[in-house]
Amino acid sequence: MLIGLLGKANVGKSTFFSAATETAVPIGNYPFTTIEPNIGVTYVRTACACKHFGIPHDIPLCINGVRLVPVKIIDVAGLVPGAHEGKGLGNKFLDDARQAEVLIHVVDIAGTTDIQGQPVPAGTHNPLEDVEFVEGEFDQWFKQILEREWQKLLREITQKTATLIEGITKRFSGLGVKEFLVSEVLKESELVTKKPSEWTDSDILHFVTVLRKKTKPILVAANKADLCKDLSITQKIKNHVVMCSAESELLLRKASKAKLIQYVPGDDHFEIDSQVNTQQKQALDLVKNVMGKIRTTGVQEALNHAVFNVLRFITVFPVEDETKLTNKDGVILPDARLLPAGSSARDLAATIHADLAKGFLFAMDVKTKQRISAEHQLKDGDVIKIVSSMSRG
Repeated sequence: MLIGLLGKANVGKSTFFSAATETAVPIGNYPFTTIEPNIGVTYVRTACACKHFGIPHDIPLCINGVRLVPVKIIDVAGLVPGAHEGKGLGNKFLDDARQAEVLIHVVDIAGTTDIQGQPVPAGTHNPLEDVEFVEGEFDQWFKQILEREWQKLLREITQKTATLIEGITKRFSGLGVKEFLVSEVLKESELVTKKPSEWTDSDILHFVTVLRKKTKPILVAANKADLCKDLSITQKIKNHVVMCSAESELLLRKASKAKLIQYVPGDDHFEIDSQVNTQQKQALDLVKNVMGKIRTTGVQEALNHAVFNVLRFITVFPVEDETKLTNKDGVILPDARLLPAGSSARDLAATIHADLAKGFLFAMDVKTKQRISAEHQLKDGDVIKIVSSMSRG
């Protein structure tokens, strides 16, 4: 699982990354503050299975029944108009973003930065332009990939050395595109019955736009929401959208780390845990005002929304002892796995070890105490024991 973090300069992308990972990276209000991609570990939150069983367990990633599941996040260099033509480190940006399964586009919803990322008075830039330009850059990049060998593909189809679906899949293999997905997109774009030789420029653009939406879905993190005068603008964004204040989240993470407050990322409140000085109290009061406006800081909500709503992943808890809910070391509910909706028990086994999947015999649904088959479709929150003829190696 890899989440990509997109956005032009000076919108709070690096602050979002630092807040999500609690890792210090360069933060500045100038283009290309982030040159090399920063890859870190963040967490999505879900209900721990310990709540279902009503049992206590002592692991750092379960906080009062809230389970934190690790995912990787990549923050890549700032994007500028014309990136698909190689402008402003664009090729590197797109290549780094290619690795991600879902993209979070951090947008300055308060309109305090122009299209190039330069500071402007609040509300003088339309953030909807940023949403459109980032999607446009990705669509044009996809279009270039297909157009680069379009004539060659047409010859392959004519010579019957490849079908349209096979040819397109081959061109997008670097993005992990599969044949069934190309087939779906052809149907959705209503091009399945049209001869490829008759495709127009707009047909190609329409096809790659639908393909991009499926392979690189985008969630908009409407950052600086606390500074936005009219948040109704978010209703005009067609993507998934979450209102954020990355600066507020970063402050809360630092205060929590310093044991000044009690705060679980994603909560809509925090408790002051010890004496704080006047300056700290003022800063925390500001964050309370932000939460009063947008409910949470939005950073954790954006991460969760990207994984659970956009990608539609589920969380499954594998155990080795179905009675004690432990692994071989006696740790209760030691692991939580993120899987695409529709995953099977065998799919879960494969994420643990290839040999478990290879020698799969059956699995046990610990909650229902029923034996399930390799192809049994798992549900969110399932606790599963895998029985295999092969060891984990």
